[in-house]
Amino acid sequence: MPAKANSAFMKPMKLTAELEAVVGKGPMPRSEVVKALWVYIKKHNLQDPKAKRNILADEKLKAVFGGKAMVNMFEMTKLVSKHLS
Repeated sequence: MPAKANSAFMKPMKLTAELEAVVGKGPMPRSEVVKALWVYIKKHNLQDPKAKRNILADEKLKAVFGGKAMVNMFEMTKLVSKHLS
């Protein structure tokens, strides 16, 4: 029997205005939000060149990351979840 996709990850969620400024208009599933964040991070070259797990926030990302200038990729998902409902 094939594994069923986790419907919680596929459920479209409302995004805050700060998050929409980075990933585009919602609602969208959490998985798509994370994908869009990585597209934004790579497009704007916001990964720390010495430690690729760290994201260097620009002004738009600082609004999503609670004002932090740098977060690691694991902390990022926790901070982003505050912008989903």
